[in-house]
Amino acid sequence: MTEETQILDTQFDPEDEYRPEPEPEPQAPVWMDGSARIGIHTSIAGSYVNALESARKLGCNALQIFSASPRMWAGGGARIPDTDAAAFRARRTELGLGPLVIHANYLINLAASQPMLRTRSIQAFHEELVRGIALGADFLVVHPGSRGEVSSQRAVTTVIESVKQAAKLVPLGNLRILIENTAGMGSAVGSTLEEVADIVAGLSELGVGACLDTAHLFAAGYDISSEKGLEQTVEHIDKTIGLDNVPVFHVNDSKIPLGGRVDRHEHIGQGKIGAAAFGRILKHPRLGPMPPVGVLGRAFLLETPIDDPGDDRRNIAKLWELAGLEDVAPRAEKGYSMLTSALKKKLVARTKEAKKIARAASAKKKAKLRGKG
Repeated sequence: MTEETQILDTQFDPEDEYRPEPEPEPQAPVWMDGSARIGIHTSIAGSYVNALESARKLGCNALQIFSASPRMWAGGGARIPDTDAAAFRARRTELGLGPLVIHANYLINLAASQPMLRTRSIQAFHEELVRGIALGADFLVVHPGSRGEVSSQRAVTTVIESVKQAAKLVPLGNLRILIENTAGMGSAVGSTLEEVADIVAGLSELGVGACLDTAHLFAAGYDISSEKGLEQTVEHIDKTIGLDNVPVFHVNDSKIPLGGRVDRHEHIGQGKIGAAAFGRILKHPRLGPMPPVGVLGRAFLLETPIDDPGDDRRNIAKLWELAGLEDVAPRAEKGYSMLTSALKKKLVARTKEAKKIARAASAKKKAKLRGKG
């Protein structure tokens, strides 16, 4: 029996070499497609997913939410259950909404000079970061806080250090922190673009940017209501913060006149800034979502009041109209509002009851003072 002759092919063939497939390039989020991004602050009442459904029904393609109660220090439930966060992320992907912006708790004061308040604020902001990452948020907006009796320069330094401490050991990933400008009421930090710019510059290693509120700008003395004033303000923003560092605008009309230094939002076109001004803002190429002069994915988000059912839907529709994009805007669900007639009745009754209690307390105090006299 003859043995089979074995032929050993030892010649190297380049085709035989294993070539691992290169890692795919990370894809940009769907909302960074150069289209206009317009949204509103929606409620997470009931569930986080409800906020997404509200944005869809109102005709938005972007949104802002709170990650927890904005006027209470978070207790033991600071974290979001994994199942809730996963459901939220999945539904958001289905709807193609973005960017997702989270607004931090109003009680947080990163500029606080009092040790206890500052410590509590740092912890609360840390928890906001953790929740933001869980929800897959793109931006986390925070007010700098109030400086009290210390100088503005000292307060800015405190804000920078507070943010650094809160973000320590937190893998931010795609989440970007944004410092919001303020109207200048009391000793609030951030009413000047220079103060916001100093904070952003001091946090450059974390990639921190800014969120500018139109009502706050106007109340702080920046005249964005006129064509000339808007151009001057845009230049001022670019020279201080840098327009590339402002991916989000809060779009609110103002009940307060120019330089009034009070934060009071009004429906679009019904305040002191006016509809024509918002048309100029929304159509301004340097404030748009398209490079090279704009910022890819830049969003305009409403924080306007909802006094009557449908106010939210009407304000969103107004922005699309003023942007000249009503024909391509997402379709809103007819008649939908986050404020229903029944809820409005409850809120009115609650307000009346609160006023009644306040009047009774005031009368009791006056009677007591008369008795002492």
